[in-house]
Amino acid sequence: MKVSDHILQRLREWEVEHVFAYPGDGINGLLAAWGRADDKPQFVQARHEEMAAFEAVGYAKFSGRTGVCAATSGPGAIHLLNGLYDAKLDHVPVVAIVGQTDRSAMGGSFQQEVDLLSLHKDVASAFCEMVTVPEQLPNVLDRAMRIAATSRTVTAVIVPADVQELDHQPPAHAFRTVPSSLGVARYAAVPADDDLARCAEILNAGERVAVLVGQGARGARAEVEQLAELLGAGVAKALLGKDVLPDTLPYVTGSIGLLGTRPSYEMMRDCDTLLVVGSSFPYTQFLPEFGKARAVQIDADPSMVGLRYPFEVNLVGDAAESLARLLPLLKRKEDRSWRETVEDNTARWWEVMQRRAAVAADPINPEHVVHALDGLLPDNAILAADSGSAANWYARHLRMRGTMRGSLSGTLATMGPGVPYVIGAKFAHPDRPAIAIVGDGAMQMNGLAELITAAEYYRQWSDPRLVVAVLNNQDLNQVTWEMRAMQGAPRFEPSQHLPDVRYADFAVQLGLYGARVEDPAEVEQVWRQALAADRPFVIDFRTDPAVPPIPPHATLDQVTAAASAVVHGDSDRGAMVKQGFKAKIQEFLPGSGSGGAGSGGE
Repeated sequence: MKVSDHILQRLREWEVEHVFAYPGDGINGLLAAWGRADDKPQFVQARHEEMAAFEAVGYAKFSGRTGVCAATSGPGAIHLLNGLYDAKLDHVPVVAIVGQTDRSAMGGSFQQEVDLLSLHKDVASAFCEMVTVPEQLPNVLDRAMRIAATSRTVTAVIVPADVQELDHQPPAHAFRTVPSSLGVARYAAVPADDDLARCAEILNAGERVAVLVGQGARGARAEVEQLAELLGAGVAKALLGKDVLPDTLPYVTGSIGLLGTRPSYEMMRDCDTLLVVGSSFPYTQFLPEFGKARAVQIDADPSMVGLRYPFEVNLVGDAAESLARLLPLLKRKEDRSWRETVEDNTARWWEVMQRRAAVAADPINPEHVVHALDGLLPDNAILAADSGSAANWYARHLRMRGTMRGSLSGTLATMGPGVPYVIGAKFAHPDRPAIAIVGDGAMQMNGLAELITAAEYYRQWSDPRLVVAVLNNQDLNQVTWEMRAMQGAPRFEPSQHLPDVRYADFAVQLGLYGARVEDPAEVEQVWRQALAADRPFVIDFRTDPAVPPIPPHATLDQVTAAASAVVHGDSDRGAMVKQGFKAKIQEFLPGSGSGGAGSGGE
C-alpha cells in the first residue's frame, strides 16, 4: 500500500463518500490510487477548483457532514481559496487535500512551487499540515477531519507528489511518532445553571420579547417554538438560518437586515428584550437601539459570543440542549398583545410581497419570478441563492416549510456559489429536488461551465430535478443600486452592463432542458415544467433591472433620492426622470396602497 492508497482508505474509514476535485500532476499519485480503489470515495470532477470547493461547501451545508475537496499544487491550490474562505466564514466543515511539488525540488523555484503552508495558514488556521514522511499518516488526516467537524471550519492537508508514491508505513510504537484513531463522539456543551437562571430572569421580565435565530439553531426547532409560545415572542431569522423555522408560523417575521423584511425590522425596533440563538448576524443597526432592550445570547462557539450587541448574559452551549434547560425556568406571558402585533405586521408583509410581485415591469418583474416559485415548491426542496439582487428575492419571497433547506454565501457574500452549491446538495441528497436562483453575472462568472458537471452526473441522482433560474437583466444589479443609493452615482455602463447570453440554449446543447422566458404570463408554466423534468433544467428569465431591492426600513424619499443620479445632463430631464422614477418606486414600497406594512410614507 502506498501513501496515496492509505489516504483514500482512511477517507473511507471516515465514511467520506465524495471528494470534489480537479486533477493535476501534483496529485497524480492520488489519481492512480483512485483507480486502484474503484473510485471510492467517488471523485467528482468539477470544471474548476473553486467550484470543487463550493461543491464541498454545498455538500457540507446541506448534509451536516464534512465536505472534502482536492486539488493539485500551485494554481489548483490557489483556486480553492475562495470556496474555502466561504466555508470558513460560514462555519462549515471542509477538508482540503492538496498536492505539492516533490520534496527534492522545494525551495528551488520549481514549476508550480508555491509556499502552500503560508498560502493556507489563514483559511485553514485551525489545522494546516504538510505530510513529509509516511509515518505522519494517519494522524494528520485524522486531525484534519476531526478538527473540521468539531470546530466547523476549514482544515488542509498538503501531500508532496513524491510522498504520495512512497510505501505506507504506519506510526511505530516508538519515541517521536504519533499514533491516531478514528471518529468523534457526539457531545453537546451546556451553560452553567447560574447563567441559565440569569437568562430566564431577563426573558421573564420582558414584555415585548424578540428572538433572532441563525444556523446554529437549526437543530433546536422544537425548543425555539416552545420558547416563542411561552414568551409570546416573534422570531426573526438571519439569512443563514432561513430554514431553521417554517415561515408558515404566523409569528415568524422572516429574514432580517438589508435583505430582510419590514416586520423583522419593526420587531427589533420596538422590542424591549432580545434573545439571539446560534447567530453571528453582523449588522448592529438592525438590532434594537442600545439601551432600549435587554439582551441575552446563546451560541455553541465561545469565540462568537458578545460580538454584536451589549448582551447582559452570554451563554455558551448547544442551542437545543441549552434551550431545553432554559424552558422550565420561563413563565408563560398571559398578555399576548405583543405577539398579536407581530403576527399582524407579518401577515400584512406577505400581502405587500404579493402586490410587489404583481407590479408590471419590462419585460418581467424579478419579484414575480421568485414569488411564483414560492407556491410551487415541493416541501423537501433544497434552495440556494447567489450573491446579488437574487439574494433579495430569495430572502423575501420564498417561505420555508416542511423539510425545506436553503442557503447562500452568508458572510463572504461571494459571487458564484449558487450552481455548485446545489450540485453539492444533490450528492448529499440525490432524492430531493434542488433549485438555484442566480443572477446573470454569477452565471457568466462560473455557473455556465458548471452546468457541464450537472450534465455529467445527474443520471446518478434518484431524483434528477435540478433547476437553475437565471435572472437575466444584463446588469450587475446589486452594485448598480448600491452606487445609486450610497454614492449618488449614475449607473456606470462599462462596469455594470452584461452581454445577453442564451443560457437555456447552452443547457440544451449539453443534453439538458432549457427555456427562455420573456412574457410574465409564462413564468408559472415554465416553473411547473422545470419542476417536473427528468433532468436538470435552466430557465433564462429576462427580468427588469429597474426593480429596486428596497431595504426594509426605507422611506419613499430615501429611495428616490438616488433618482437624480440615474441620468447625466440637464436638470429638467433629471427632474422628469426623478418624478417617473418616484412613481414607479412607490408601487414597490411596503406602505404603498391599502394594507401596507409600516406607517406614513414608509
